[in-house]
Amino acid sequence: MARPSTEPTRGTAPTGSTEPTDPARVRRRWSHAATAALGMAVCLATAPAGHAAESARGAAAGAARPGLAPAASWTSRDAAAYWTSERMAAAAPGRDDTPGGSASASGTAAAAPAAEPAKPAAPAAQVPNTAQHFDGVPSVGVLFSVDGDARTHHCTASVVHSPHRNLILTAGHCNPGTHAAFVPQYRSGATTQPYGVWAIEESFAYDDRGTTGDKADLDFAFATVAPAEDGRSLEEVTGGNLLTPTPGYTNDVTVIGYPNVRNDPADRAVRCDARTARLTGTRELRMDCGGFYGGTSGSPWLTDVDDETGTGRVIGVIGGLNGGGPKGPHNDRTSYSPYFGGKILSLYSRAVRS
Repeated sequence: MARPSTEPTRGTAPTGSTEPTDPARVRRRWSHAATAALGMAVCLATAPAGHAAESARGAAAGAARPGLAPAASWTSRDAAAYWTSERMAAAAPGRDDTPGGSASASGTAAAAPAAEPAKPAAPAAQVPNTAQHFDGVPSVGVLFSVDGDARTHHCTASVVHSPHRNLILTAGHCNPGTHAAFVPQYRSGATTQPYGVWAIEESFAYDDRGTTGDKADLDFAFATVAPAEDGRSLEEVTGGNLLTPTPGYTNDVTVIGYPNVRNDPADRAVRCDARTARLTGTRELRMDCGGFYGGTSGSPWLTDVDDETGTGRVIGVIGGLNGGGPKGPHNDRTSYSPYFGGKILSLYSRAVRS
């Protein structure tokens, strides 16, 4: 499950509870249809504030490809027209589950690929749980990208409640690039996706995020999506999870993600119920459950899940140190998450005001 980093060195993880200094927001535009949020009126649960893609994605877009609309006019209609069932079915897994990086089971911040020293994985005896395939939920899906060498879904994302009902949450290292799309409750091989294909417009992340040291504590990002052709917003169609500060290091969570087809030929959603703990020497969470291979970066960690809607409170995402897990064999068995505190709430407020 580990989401190995492509950064050249591994930093020393923080031991205190002080959050990293506030960096400038990075904004990437994929369309002129960016939404204008008029306020911050969102229900954020109050609580004490105290993997993943495989490797870094290059920011530069690849050559234009047949059937693509100009990036400046990329809409959900364009995304659905391009990402047909045939293209999704023909998408071959790349070397990693984010373009331009090393072959491993998770993702990392956008940086030049560089292998890190392998870290021994935890013994199997310490991992009693294994994620199970299931049909997924509407509020969790996959990211598809066209540019670079992203030929298959490379990260997981989830819908987060927001005033304009158009926001998704993923790991900070899951930089979608241009002509990106979000596919809720993705169904491999389906002629029509059950909740459509949505064009990603704009993303919001800290520019000093990373996957080592203090930078790993900022490995989360938001993105806005364009409305459907009929004008409906994403959250109207799928429902959304409530962004919630992490209520301590020990939590019972449900983690939902989509391993890419290179790691999981079934190409289906996986789910695991697990208990979190503090990742030793850091201000991050960990959970032990097998099956979270490359492609699961950005998978939401949910509490208080409603069985009918499949939504709950999102208190973490697969990401953080090394892009979301340890190095080495069996790294699918342990996943990490940044601790949600003031930094993610500040980033959220910027995203909904954009």
